[in-house]
Amino acid sequence: MRKLIRTPLAWMVAAEIAVVGALVVVGWHVVVSASHPVAAAPVVTSPDAAGDAPTPLPDLPLLSPQRQLGPLPGLNIDAGFWRERLAQLNRDQVDLEQVQWRIVHSAEDAVKHYIETVVLPAIQRAEEAGGEGPGLTLLG
Repeated sequence: MRKLIRTPLAWMVAAEIAVVGALVVVGWHVVVSASHPVAAAPVVTSPDAAGDAPTPLPDLPLLSPQRQLGPLPGLNIDAGFWRERLAQLNRDQVDLEQVQWRIVHSAEDAVKHYIETVVLPAIQRAEEAGGEGPGLTLLG
């Protein structure tokens, strides 16, 4: 047991469990707090306007569900909307493909340069030295 506590892997696993547990707790708190309705501030009246009649307690209205913060959920069926979005997607796709090709060609050039400057000279030196390196035996 003492050996298990001293290993770094055990501490890494414990730290990962703690981090994931904390993220689960925070996520759960966000989900639960999002489902509760939020009360608006009560209406405050001045003491002069109260008069002799007893006033009822102020109402705490919930935030109105009619207030919209963005577009309604659902599928936008406007052709212009989709034409614009798909054109942007196509432009982004072309840019991404160009970046990918640059990466691939750079990797190809790096491999070609490595083979020409490191591997082939080493093979040529080995062939000039007689074909057998240390520990190599040719079957034949």
